[in-house]
Amino acid sequence: MIKENLLKIAATVHAPARLIAVSKTKPVEMLQEAYEAGQRLFGENHALEMRDKHEVLPKDIEWHLIGHLQTNKVKYVAPFVAMIHSVDSLHLLETIEKEAAKNNRVIDCLLQFHIATEETKFGLDKEEACALLDSEEYRAMKHVRICGVMGMATNTYDYDLVRREFANLRDIFNKLKERYFADNENFREISMGMSHDYKIALEEGATLVRVGSLIFGARNYSNL
Repeated sequence: MIKENLLKIAATVHAPARLIAVSKTKPVEMLQEAYEAGQRLFGENHALEMRDKHEVLPKDIEWHLIGHLQTNKVKYVAPFVAMIHSVDSLHLLETIEKEAAKNNRVIDCLLQFHIATEETKFGLDKEEACALLDSEEYRAMKHVRICGVMGMATNTYDYDLVRREFANLRDIFNKLKERYFADNENFREISMGMSHDYKIALEEGATLVRVGSLIFGARNYSNL
């Protein structure tokens, strides 16, 4: 079933967009099945769960931390994480910089923006993002690389609203690109869209879509 699901979804995700299989709460056996079907990008919400899975699964997996990240958990993923999607403060970015330096590597990061109507979601607004990018602390960093933006749309069946929110994130990306990253080829990612709305996200310019339940089935909350 996982292989069939992956092939079906992959047929709708065309380059330069890439599919991240969101594997939070799923057992390693299911991830291994997806791996054997050709999937290499996996997304996890929790740092410790991702660390544990990384230890036992193939080492050519590209791990994406897509959930809210506490600063005291950065150290667990800094040695191997491919990209952190959820940078929502200068303080978190400073911690990633410190832990990346300890591991002698550069960690790719996305700035997370609050684009939804729900107040419970995390993320920066445009003014906060500009303050971060203009700060002396950010300019001095050598071990983080800002590669784009991430956002989560409102959890709703109002797909016109979802489309407007994705378009807003694309507009934020374009403005940041023009102001801060015009000559930076690394700044190219727009991470948006999940199982129920990823096709809209692709239409609005997503380069990374985060699909879980359509691949692995419904989340098992008892494993949280």
